[in-house]
Amino acid sequence: MEEQEPITETESFEYPADVLFVEVNGRTFIIVGTAHISQESTDLVREVIERERPDVVCVELDEQRYQSLIDQRKWEALDLREIIRRKQLMTLIINLLLSSYQKRLGQKLGVAPGTELLEATKVAQELDIPIELVDRDVRITLRRAWNSMSFLEKMKLLGSGFVGAFEGEEISEEQLSELRQSDVLTELMSELGEFMPVLKTVLIDERDTYIAQKTRASAGDKVVAVVGAGHMNGIRETLEANKEEDLSAIETVPKGSSAGKIIGWGIPAMIVGALLYIGVTQGVEALRDNAWYWFIANGIPTALGAALAWAHPVTIIASFFAAPFTSLTPVIGAGYVAALIQVYMKPPTVKELQTVGEDASQPKMWWKNKLLRVLLVFIFASLGSILGTVLGASEIISNLF
Repeated sequence: MEEQEPITETESFEYPADVLFVEVNGRTFIIVGTAHISQESTDLVREVIERERPDVVCVELDEQRYQSLIDQRKWEALDLREIIRRKQLMTLIINLLLSSYQKRLGQKLGVAPGTELLEATKVAQELDIPIELVDRDVRITLRRAWNSMSFLEKMKLLGSGFVGAFEGEEISEEQLSELRQSDVLTELMSELGEFMPVLKTVLIDERDTYIAQKTRASAGDKVVAVVGAGHMNGIRETLEANKEEDLSAIETVPKGSSAGKIIGWGIPAMIVGALLYIGVTQGVEALRDNAWYWFIANGIPTALGAALAWAHPVTIIASFFAAPFTSLTPVIGAGYVAALIQVYMKPPTVKELQTVGEDASQPKMWWKNKLLRVLLVFIFASLGSILGTVLGASEIISNLF
């Protein structure tokens, strides 16, 4: 079959507002804004690439997200134990909640999330056009977002995340029509950013810069960039500025602040110091009583938290004994200990890994799906440990004098 010639009469063809043309130094950047869960976006992506025949197609994906789209068995390869050892469970939880929210909307609209991004790569491959994955590694993005938030902001995010995951409200046809014309995930992040600016900065603004710079660095005079509609203006502004920026600062995960480290080690040091002071000034018996109170005050709430998540009995017992010690070090928390033991005692099945996205939108499945239950064990045990630390520290400090 003879190869179809590209259509060059671009000016005579009127594209919708979802397509922007940016001319910079003799290069043409064609930005295609998509809704991520819209069939119209999927069709538009194919139409633009086939009509324009660019030198390269840039897609708002990183390697990990790309592989997850083309490999439906991604959850089977999940190394949960390694994730726990690296203390990345919160990253997994945030990713899972956002993916679940988007997938649930996609099911209502009849389109799987990311279909239009995958379509862009398929069309490019059909036409033998090079593909560039221009988004930042999703693991870096989520870890930067998590590490940049204060403790209270993290609690707010978890709360809003669970509300979004558990929300069962029906969506009207009018709302569905609006969703088809918007980048749903970006809209969600923008709403969260209204009361949590740091989240919007990392998930939207930084990625606008990153995607634009990576697109600018791609080869060719004509470039098609397929991105979420919410990124279009930010990417256009960066491209038009025509200024090369150093991305190293936003390609790394920020370390905890020095103040955070001081607090992290300061509280345990204060507790141990207070216990020693009580032992010196009030005697061994007072030291024993306060140490015993610390042990019970930490152990019971943490064990109850694990029990509320229907953890394995061994996990509950281990949580009770681990909490008094993990609370005295910021290196590892009781939640991670509980989660790791739960994985060993009740490892998720392949079927549960495959259905975790669907199960996450159903509250009762967080207790039935073993992977989701591990996440619940982590969250509830962590909250129990925090409560226990507050109770124990308050009692010990009040007994100082």
